[in-house]
Amino acid sequence: MWLINTATLRLHENPPSAVYAILSHTWEAEEVSFRDMEDLEKASKKKGFTKIVKACEIAHASGIEWAWVDTCCIDKSSSAELTESINSMWRWYKDAEICYAFLSDLPAAHSIVDPFLQRRATFEHLKSCRWFTRGWTLQELLAPTNIDLFDSSWKQRGTKASLQYELSILTGIHYDVLGDSRLIYQIPVACRMSWAACRQTTRDEDRAYSLFGIFDVNLPLIYGEGSKAFTRLQEAILQNSTDLSIFAWDANDDGQLYTGLLAGSPSDYADCCGIRPCGTVTYERLSDIQITNKGIRQEVDLCI
Repeated sequence: MWLINTATLRLHENPPSAVYAILSHTWEAEEVSFRDMEDLEKASKKKGFTKIVKACEIAHASGIEWAWVDTCCIDKSSSAELTESINSMWRWYKDAEICYAFLSDLPAAHSIVDPFLQRRATFEHLKSCRWFTRGWTLQELLAPTNIDLFDSSWKQRGTKASLQYELSILTGIHYDVLGDSRLIYQIPVACRMSWAACRQTTRDEDRAYSLFGIFDVNLPLIYGEGSKAFTRLQEAILQNSTDLSIFAWDANDDGQLYTGLLAGSPSDYADCCGIRPCGTVTYERLSDIQITNKGIRQEVDLCI
């Protein structure tokens, strides 16, 4: 794991006993890469350098020696390092001392005396932020215990705790889960999928790869496989879970006459946010799921 020294802005690999801050943001033009960090003078000419500096300044002022930023702390020229990083992403965000969520399109706050009106104004502005529409930022919201949210002028507008209700309304994520990420694995698979239904990624494969931590799955990356990545994710979930809600998706393509048992994308779970276990349903009696070249097989009880 590469970390930035918040005082020198130099990258260091696996510094001992590192307490670190981590940045969550949406990618934009002129982001700073791992190679760019070898020449800080050159890197400083890119627009993306500013948020690295700001995050490090805030961390350093809080006594935090290290920071992690996805744009420049992963050597993406190494497929092995990229695979390790994406499979470790949930843990890295979870283990961070603090996460700084920089919402570059959140307007600077106006001076409003009434705290209720100030909170309402913040909520209205948050509705249109790209941060709530991107695939990768879902786990970046869920995994960290502590998140400080900053607007376009790098003024703190709230925390994950102080805005917990608003964040729940905006994302459809259960209020309690936002307060304790350990509860996420008690939520039905289909419901967790629904949180990603309206989120997009630049590459099709990343819609699946960005969900690894949310389903406690580790898989190799195969860029170029397209929607097959989401199929592999569902198969991996089935190998480790008896939660049949994974089959509760609804196809959104009206022109498609036939589909398989697995969903085509997270979008197919858009209406699954309210799924709950029925009564006292238990899964101990379910037989193991078998995935073969002919399909998926499992014996289940039929309730009539």
